[in-house]
Amino acid sequence: MRLASRRFIRALVLTLTASIWSVGVSVSAAEFSPQFKGTDIEEVINIVGKNLKRNIIVDPNVRGKVNFRSYDLLNEEQYYQVFLNILQVYGFAVVEMPNNVLKVVRDKDAKNSNIPVIDGALFNGDEMITRVVPVFNVSVRELAPILRQLNDVAGGGNVVANDPSNTLLITGRAAVVNRLVEIIDRIDQAGDQEVEIIKLQFAAASEMVRIIDSINKSQKGTQGPANLEPRVVADDRTNSVIISGDVKARARIANLVKRLDLELKSSGNTRVYYIKYAKAEDIVGVLQGVSASIQAEEAAPAGGTARRASSRGGNEVSINSHEETNALVITAPPDMMRSLEEVIRKLDIPRAQVQVEAMIVEIFEGDGTTLGVQFATEKGGGTQFTNAGVPIGALGVAIEQAQDEVIQDNVIGSETGTVTQTERTEEGDFTALANLLGSANGFITGVLEDDWGALVQAVSNDTNANVLSTPFITTMDNTEAFFIVGQEVPIITGSSTGNNNSNPFQTVERQEVGIRLLVTPQINEGTGVLLNIEQEVSSVSGATAVDISINTREIRTSVFVEDGGTVVLGGLIDEDVQESVSKVPILGDIPFLGKLFRSTSSTKNKRNLMVFLRPTIIRDGATLNRISHSKYNFIRAQQLEKEAKGVPLMPRLSTPTLPEWEDVNSVPPSVEEYLQQKEAEKKKGKKRRRKEETN
Repeated sequence: MRLASRRFIRALVLTLTASIWSVGVSVSAAEFSPQFKGTDIEEVINIVGKNLKRNIIVDPNVRGKVNFRSYDLLNEEQYYQVFLNILQVYGFAVVEMPNNVLKVVRDKDAKNSNIPVIDGALFNGDEMITRVVPVFNVSVRELAPILRQLNDVAGGGNVVANDPSNTLLITGRAAVVNRLVEIIDRIDQAGDQEVEIIKLQFAAASEMVRIIDSINKSQKGTQGPANLEPRVVADDRTNSVIISGDVKARARIANLVKRLDLELKSSGNTRVYYIKYAKAEDIVGVLQGVSASIQAEEAAPAGGTARRASSRGGNEVSINSHEETNALVITAPPDMMRSLEEVIRKLDIPRAQVQVEAMIVEIFEGDGTTLGVQFATEKGGGTQFTNAGVPIGALGVAIEQAQDEVIQDNVIGSETGTVTQTERTEEGDFTALANLLGSANGFITGVLEDDWGALVQAVSNDTNANVLSTPFITTMDNTEAFFIVGQEVPIITGSSTGNNNSNPFQTVERQEVGIRLLVTPQINEGTGVLLNIEQEVSSVSGATAVDISINTREIRTSVFVEDGGTVVLGGLIDEDVQESVSKVPILGDIPFLGKLFRSTSSTKNKRNLMVFLRPTIIRDGATLNRISHSKYNFIRAQQLEKEAKGVPLMPRLSTPTLPEWEDVNSVPPSVEEYLQQKEAEKKKGKKRRRKEETN
């Protein structure tokens, strides 16, 4: 009952309000005279939608009472603008949707809605619009803060600057946006941007520009707008200074240039150039050659008369380097100084670096098998093969010497003179047997019966080796780099004795053995690198009758490789199969039975050796830091793996570990921090051991 009563009362109020509005508003079909007092804003929106025949969606946050009275008759357009004015006063706005639906929302929510983007001044009321305004002569970054102060930023207004296109995006009510666009048109005026060229007679253009730039930087805080700041550029080819900017700024700089462009009292001057990237002593020879060429050219006759060296006066040019400060000290006339300065500027440039990584892969496989039978008799005769290991004759003698021997002695009594026999045991000598068995290899078995002995030996050898070496080195462009990992092996080069063979001595020379890399990279204009390479892999193979023998594999070549590419420098793939048979003539050829009279040995060796090379161009510090970071983390990961496994028999020992990459350049910890860190590491180790024992 209560709900029905409420609905009836609400319908009655709406009917009465609509009647009052229709009487006070509608005079004819196309004219309106709105007037109302203390009317709820929702009712006003409903009546406007009904009169304009528009569907209106109202945000739940739209609340308030409206007081308004019109003394004039309004057409439909004026009536709609009055409706927008009323909403603007109360902090609301209308957003027109493409489907002819109006949305009434708060101002601050309207700028994020689907409001129209207008190119020109099509609207001049309280409609919410967005305009894209290009700016041509001033910076939008400096203009945007000024416009935000004039726009309703707290409500529906907004000003966004797009630096790449120098464009402003302005959102707000149409009247306010049009006003801001008019302000932009008046501010966006092209200033006096003419260019003035001043040709210098005595000073150097680049040096003059450096002085002016230093003055402008020191006065940067007191300068005007950025578009009015002058710009100064040096043209070294004509020795001129080019000035652009405002007329007053150009006049000020031109006056300064003319006052500085004065002839020196002496015909020569001295300057010091601090070299940033190259070596000063390397540039001295180039500059001396350039100065000699210029002097010879000016001294040569031209058109039948000798050319006069301007402002030289016949003074000599002096070019020296200072190694401690890596600087050049040059004494020369102004015009020659400018030429030498240009050469220095083009030579003193940052050069790229190249990291060269050599990958040496060697795979070796070796198999060997030996089978031999030997026999001998005490009466005389037997077989002995050099590849069968232990000589059977020597083995029989050694076994006999190793056996204990019983010796009988006759003892004569001192009083009675009777002879008594006694026995004693003498232990055998195992020296010869130990020496023979020490040289035995593989399986050995034998038999001794009466005066005959036989020995069978069988050996099988397998050798597998997989060696991977990745030496790498980083060097500057066009700079030779040398890298070696190995040892110095002494080699006898000669011997000498004194008179009567006294005071003999030998001369020894040490030779480097290991992995050796000598490379000189040269970067071209693209992404390729020309490499002059000397790669050597050497090792000691064993001793000879004279001295030791060294295996050497060396490559000398020049290759062109793309940045990050890999090239095969050279390789060795060989396979060696050998079979050796020692036998007794005639007896060794008897089928089946002949195996008792021969010894067979077979070996197979296979080696694969390949050398790869990969250069990486480093043009900036970020690339170098990335490569160093990768290598650093690789070593640190291996150390952490060793630390996790622990040290056998010393579980409490902490292995050394590199710090994290970010902590490389940090200050070392204090004594207290170091002790706390060690204590934490001990606790961590105890927890790890307890966990391992539990598992």
